[in-house]
Amino acid sequence: MFSPRLRAARRRATLLAAVLVTATIASSTAGLADARPGDHGQPRRAVDLQAHRGGIGLTTESTLEAFDTAMRLGVTTLELDTQVTRDLRVVISHDRKISGDKCRDTAPATPGDPQFPYVGRYIRDLTLAQIRTLDCGYRQLPQFPNQRRVPGAKLLELHQLFDLIRERRAFGVRMNIETKVEAGSPEQTQPRELFVGRVHDEIARSGLARQISIESFDWGALRVMHRLDPRLPLIALTNRDFLQVGQPGRSPWLGGLDADDFGGDLVRTARAIPGVTAISPVQGTPQDGAIGDAGFVPYPDARMVADAHRVGLAVIPWTVDDPATMAHFIDLGVDGLITDYPDRLRAVLASKGLPLPRPVR
Repeated sequence: MFSPRLRAARRRATLLAAVLVTATIASSTAGLADARPGDHGQPRRAVDLQAHRGGIGLTTESTLEAFDTAMRLGVTTLELDTQVTRDLRVVISHDRKISGDKCRDTAPATPGDPQFPYVGRYIRDLTLAQIRTLDCGYRQLPQFPNQRRVPGAKLLELHQLFDLIRERRAFGVRMNIETKVEAGSPEQTQPRELFVGRVHDEIARSGLARQISIESFDWGALRVMHRLDPRLPLIALTNRDFLQVGQPGRSPWLGGLDADDFGGDLVRTARAIPGVTAISPVQGTPQDGAIGDAGFVPYPDARMVADAHRVGLAVIPWTVDDPATMAHFIDLGVDGLITDYPDRLRAVLASKGLPLPRPVR
């Protein structure tokens, strides 16, 4: 029999090995998962389970509580968004403008602050001190009726998530970080080079770069990040509209590319961006629809998945919350799914006999 200390060492060694060994297609996005053989003796396919904003369907979005809940449940990847403040701090926020649906003012950061109230202002125009006065957990979002509210929640700085990862020793959990540059209205976020540079600096300082991929709708931001660190895997986010197929000129979202030069094909266009290892298309039209809904048209199809895999790109649709739709895309062979409900996706994976990401204890 092995001693408890030796058994723990063996477990740590096994954990490290599992992190380092990933599938060829999804090497940049696959997380730690059980890979026991399936019914025909082949390794079971691991699907990258990404908790959107930490799992907004379960917990107030983008909070330490949300990220911690997702890790304890068991996810491959924490998906999150970044913004950069006026004083150049990197904060975790999906919204470029402070939303009154999610945050409320409490008090000015300094007496007589002419910018107060802060709700409705762009993050790029506010300092961290001003933003930290906001209560961004004051209400449960009605579209997520089972969401656990985190009263008094503050917008996090990116380094606080990195601190949580280290505290939990969650070195098998990946982070998919969106640089949310607003290419269509660039005056609403910090300039691209500055924005991406600040996110890059935080990642470099963290020592956790091997656990991180970078996603963006602004493929120009992906180009900048690749120049700063060619080792970081990049994920090309898009919806169908941002490609602007058949429209004159180049879409502002595609980093200088014109999709029409690539036959309007998402896979071929994204592959032209250096460092891109995956595409992340919207699940379909309408964006919040589901398989079986009248008028819902999935965007990723079998051809898109096959074409992507043929050139070595993973496919990770967003944001997929309906179990039947999850099952549909898994059956198509996608490499991962971004979801507000990681618990639902775990149930679908289990029902198909697919590996489940191990919970962080």
